[in-house]
Amino acid sequence: MPTLTPHAIDHALSLPTEDEIAQVRDIVDAAGFVTAATRFVYVGLDEPDKSELYVAEPTTRRTYRVLLHDISTPDAVDLLVSLDDRQVIGSTRLDAIRDGQMPVLDEEFELVENVLSTDPAWLAALAARGLDVADVRVAPLSAGVFDYPGEHGRRILRGLAFRQDYPTDHAWAHPIDGLVAFVDVMNRTVDKVVDLGAVPIPEESGNFDDLSVTGPLRTTQKPIEITQPEGPSFTVRGNLVEWEKWSFRVGFDVREGLVLHQIGFEDGGAARPIIHRASIAEMVVPYGDPSPVRSWQNYFDTGEYLVGRYANSLELGCDCVGDITYFDAVIADEFGNPKTLTNAVCMHEEDFGVLWKHTDLWSGSQETRRQRRLVISFFTTIGNYDYGFFWYLYLDGTIEFEVKATGIVFTSGHPGGDYPYATEIAPGLGAPCHQHLFSARLDMMVDGIGNSVEEIETRRVPMGPENLHGNAFALHHTPLTTESEAQRVADGTMGRVWHVINPTSLSRLGKPVGYTLHPEGQPLLLADDNSSIARRATFATKHLWVTQFDRSERYAAGDFVNQHHGGAGLPAFVASNRSLVDEDIVLWHTFGLTHFPRPEDWPIMPVDYTGFKLKPAGFFDRNPTLDVPRTTSAHCATSNCAGGEQNV
Repeated sequence: MPTLTPHAIDHALSLPTEDEIAQVRDIVDAAGFVTAATRFVYVGLDEPDKSELYVAEPTTRRTYRVLLHDISTPDAVDLLVSLDDRQVIGSTRLDAIRDGQMPVLDEEFELVENVLSTDPAWLAALAARGLDVADVRVAPLSAGVFDYPGEHGRRILRGLAFRQDYPTDHAWAHPIDGLVAFVDVMNRTVDKVVDLGAVPIPEESGNFDDLSVTGPLRTTQKPIEITQPEGPSFTVRGNLVEWEKWSFRVGFDVREGLVLHQIGFEDGGAARPIIHRASIAEMVVPYGDPSPVRSWQNYFDTGEYLVGRYANSLELGCDCVGDITYFDAVIADEFGNPKTLTNAVCMHEEDFGVLWKHTDLWSGSQETRRQRRLVISFFTTIGNYDYGFFWYLYLDGTIEFEVKATGIVFTSGHPGGDYPYATEIAPGLGAPCHQHLFSARLDMMVDGIGNSVEEIETRRVPMGPENLHGNAFALHHTPLTTESEAQRVADGTMGRVWHVINPTSLSRLGKPVGYTLHPEGQPLLLADDNSSIARRATFATKHLWVTQFDRSERYAAGDFVNQHHGGAGLPAFVASNRSLVDEDIVLWHTFGLTHFPRPEDWPIMPVDYTGFKLKPAGFFDRNPTLDVPRTTSAHCATSNCAGGEQNV
């Protein structure tokens, strides 16, 4: 169970090290960009183009992108820093009205509560409810862009309040409803306190470690021990992982969190590329309660809060079970100094039931092989919610991504009756309906850089001379040749999927090799098309977007999401309607959960799941797992066994 800490650079895509982050800060400081008011909002690798990596002598240059925010002025700057040249090689001043604000800072979380603690209108609202300000916690929430006067160009957070009865009390159980504050965090002033009048504060405990809530703990569970006496089947060199014909590099970004690079599969003695870079490029949580104190609630957890910086330090036996390898992640804190997130990424392999099986009556053969998968994951906590991001690689060439959503639902007072926009999850306690929508950015490279995309769906065939009994159905292929054509919505009734092919790489059957994206097809953004959130999270209005690769196009909602008026990201990327035929292409896939909370989600939510799969479709000439041997372990009951009593 080793922990791997980045300490050496052996590749242009190696994980950042503490020494590199320190060098970046020194270079930025020496160039005159750092004052006492400067905050380093983002420091991350500016990755090379594929054209610089898939050549005889790949580049080893290391360049960092740095976003700086000045807490005393609206100034912000976007820098490129070359470690090889030890200088700033690019600098762009940003305009808050045009470009939006930098992401929310850690220090602003406490600032909102402190500013409100002395505001007369806020104190009066609390006094009217019989509350002491010392017992009130304020959630600092991104403001969005609405028609509230005077907010454009100013750095605003909004605060919803909760009563905390003692230091370890989970305050989410006691929302102070009918009250919200708008805070200018740069000037440390309160723009507005909206007070609709006191609402009864729910009193039931929300502490899931409180025996009065849980009842006696179970004593029925017997231990489950997972061991690999000979160690795991993968090898790790730096951040390069090789496992069961798979190879890839583990990356970590303070904004996106876990990133996988250069995913490929060894076939016929050669490593065949599939995806150059796989990440979750954006995540938005829009709420559906039109109450005046909550109608503005929608959070871009990736673009506004940066999910990577809140990565949990994972614990053996709790977050990960078995023979685990951990990766530390190195980021910059808000003063530009290196900060190591210990055990940020967990990697292990696990049994996954039967891979294939057949008992043949004619030949008398009985064969079973077991599936296993490699798991690469991290968990992040954004306020009340906790998210696990899990990449799975399977023996048969399947790639799967899964989000595990848990934590505590955002709460409100419940008005009673059949209020349609929130669920009463405990007496007087509401949980507004909301969505968790993610954008996966998949920089495809199926057997090379030139790829195309087609939509495939099932079609019924009418009865006729060629279908006398009406039993026929077939697949229908539609090429998506331009960016405007490749803005698509999933349709499970037609089995709609999207197939990425390489027109110049043919299988032994003479067909282009390919990989197919299988969507879950859950609801897209449910807000009105003319709403503010629809303008800012346009990516979430389609399940699929496809763009021609541009290294500057990295985030589905644009580079600067906080208080951006909208139109950035994917709608801007596709405006020129570029060709997608035999091009370097990127798939952007929207997936997620629509959450109408249940009483069973309180006081803590059991994990809910969402994700997608990429499956080979003509990529291999035959089943790529024919060489998987029979299982040999103490679980086997016979020589033909592949796991004995394990689950199938």
